[in-house]
Amino acid sequence: MKTGERDHSRSASISRLIFWRKLLNRLAADDLSEANTLRLLTTLRKEYSPENAGAALELARLRLKAVGKFGDDAPRMFFTRDALEQASDPLIRQWRAGQTRSGMALIDACCSIGSDALAFAQAGAIVTGLDIDPARIQMARLNARALGIYASFETADVREGMLRSEMIFFDPGRREGEKRIHQVEAYQPPLKTLKGWDAERIIVKLSPGVDLGQLEAYGGETAFVSVDGDLKEAQLTLIRGQSIASRRAVLLLPNKMMEWQQGEDIAQSRLSEPLQYMIEPDPALIRAGLVTDAAIEWDAYQLDETIAYLTADDAPQSEWARAWRVQEWMPFNVKRMREVLRARGIGQVTVKKRGTAVTPEALMAQLKLKGNNKAVLILTRLQWAQIVLLCEEP
Repeated sequence: MKTGERDHSRSASISRLIFWRKLLNRLAADDLSEANTLRLLTTLRKEYSPENAGAALELARLRLKAVGKFGDDAPRMFFTRDALEQASDPLIRQWRAGQTRSGMALIDACCSIGSDALAFAQAGAIVTGLDIDPARIQMARLNARALGIYASFETADVREGMLRSEMIFFDPGRREGEKRIHQVEAYQPPLKTLKGWDAERIIVKLSPGVDLGQLEAYGGETAFVSVDGDLKEAQLTLIRGQSIASRRAVLLLPNKMMEWQQGEDIAQSRLSEPLQYMIEPDPALIRAGLVTDAAIEWDAYQLDETIAYLTADDAPQSEWARAWRVQEWMPFNVKRMREVLRARGIGQVTVKKRGTAVTPEALMAQLKLKGNNKAVLILTRLQWAQIVLLCEEP
């Protein structure tokens, strides 16, 4: 973009920001509930077009929803519903931005409204955001302006090629309407789009349920990222000159970041009947295939080679796991379970399950619980046999 065009674009961005700020200020103190929609639109349409009135009301509501992801910045930012839903978790944005360095040239391919691009820029990278959707590029520019962050945003189709950069962050669309896309080559644009890109490091945001087999042709490192025990996304990192595939788990907490790297040797499964504690590894460990590594670290055993639950005589003192003390266990039998629960006066249970088709709702209807005590029921398998474990509330 030439200097004159850049100045004109900046001036237009400021004018749009002033216009929308004035319009949205009208809604700042209003009741934005759905029941109030007609009154709000009727009032706004006295001064603004129906299109702008409707867009302002939608944005005002999105800003309220965005507080969880953008905190105090949300009331100043611009979103679409899809863009907000797909925006990265704030702890992930912070973690990912930490993989850059000050002055690094970085391209955010498929940048949408710019949430990741702005995090990179705040960390000191020199960022250019690209997206095929002109409306989202305009929102990205408005967001940068509203937050006082410098980044460049341009409308471009990344399928047509990419300029050389030190780092490229690639965030392809993983939904088609309400439907999730499960094939990486069906992403919009497909993962193969990155082939031929010239960068020292390419980072790709992926669905947390990605099939690792679909990534084999790319090599690189796949990280599964959990935020406070909730699996959020996967990330593929390709570094020039490194082709060996590896995996790691990342656990992000409000004031702490933890990583668990795949070992050079594949850990062997160790099996046991239930011991004093049942242990559930963090979902990032499970998706990264590191359950057996965790079992060795915690001196624990699996009940079944195909099930991610572990058991041990001591509960691991680790943010990577949750543990419940086992009171007793038995083969799965509803009648027997009902007798045991009633004898213990248990009227409320939390049901957890792995490796069984039984649904908690169907089971609860059959148990007909009575009593004031609480417990945790874990439905799973012991070397292919269905069992249930009665555990203490943590």
